[in-house]
Order: sequence, then structure tokens, then C-alpha cells
Amino acid sequence: MARAKEFNEEEVLDKAVDLFWYKGYNGISAQEIVDGLGLSRSSLYDTYGDKRTLFIKALKRYRIRETGAMITLLDNAQDVFSIIKDIFKTSGRDSLVDKLGMGCFMVNSRIELAAHDAEIAEIISESRAAMEDGFLRAVERGQMSGQISQKQSARALASFLVNNLWGLKTYGKADPEKSVIDDTVNIILAVLKP
Repeated sequence: MARAKEFNEEEVLDKAVDLFWYKGYNGISAQEIVDGLGLSRSSLYDTYGDKRTLFIKALKRYRIRETGAMITLLDNAQDVFSIIKDIFKTSGRDSLVDKLGMGCFMVNSRIELAAHDAEIAEIISESRAAMEDGFLRAVERGQMSGQISQKQSARALASFLVNNLWGLKTYGKADPEKSVIDDTVNIILAVLKP
């Protein structure tokens, strides 16, 4: 009879997200994963498969946890401009206080692996598309209510927002300057103002 699992699979996946986010796929050994997750090798491999499979599950978990949460905020926002402002201000603040320079797990993974792994590239592309669609829906609502400028198409603004959000996260990996982040966020918000 098989032993019952004595761990929460989603909590372990959250830990895996953090490990891969901090170290990258190629920067972490199997032993570091086992130690970081607090599981035996057999439990790890029986539940999650090999390192690549665990990484893919962690990437999908991040997409649900981080990207999904942001999309929910955008979809539920009454004041679209304010929620977009909050997203960018929070991202900028996080870049300044993140002394580990972790940036964004999706962006990091795209840079490290997407050119060599079609499945990972597809997961990241789907995540980016979902994020852009979330911004698109919010911008469309904001344009209809007069909260967001109509000088550019909603699609162009949504793409602009995702590119700038990912850019801020990337810049945040390398000892960012507060003035650069503040200026960037202020310019983004100025583009959105009606």
C-alpha cells in the first residue's frame, strides 16, 4: 500500500517557484531543489517528475499566482487608471526593495530558456498574451469611461503596458535607481491620462 503524501503539493510548488525564480533553471542543482523543498528525492520525483517537469509546473503555478492575480485586479477595477497606477507603482517599489534582484520569473525564464525550449516558450507566450488581454479589457473600459486616453488604440496601450511592466522588472534586477523607476512610471501614466 502506498504511503499517503505528507505535504501540500501547492505549497511545495510555491517553494519551487521561489527557488527557480531566485536561482534560474540552470543555476540550481537537483540537491538544492531537494533541500529547498524539504522533500526526499523519491517524493520529489514521484510527485513532480524530473527537474524540467517541476520547472514547467512551477512556471504554470507562477502564471496562476502572479499573472492571474494581476488580471483579476484589472478585471474587477472600477477605477482603471488607479489600478494600473498601483500595479506600476508596486512593481517599481518591489524592484527597489528586492535586494536579491529577482526581477520577474516569466521574463527571467524567457531570457534563460525560451530560445531553446518550445514548451517553455509557449507557456511564457500564453502568460504574456493573457496579461496583455487583461490590460486590453481594462484599457477599453477606461477609454469608454474617460479614465484612459483614446489617442492610441486599446490594443497598442495594452502591449505598451506589458512591455513596460516587463521592462521595469528586468531593470529591477540590476541595482535600479529610484529616479529612473519613478520617471518611467510617471511617463507611462502620462501616456494613459486623457
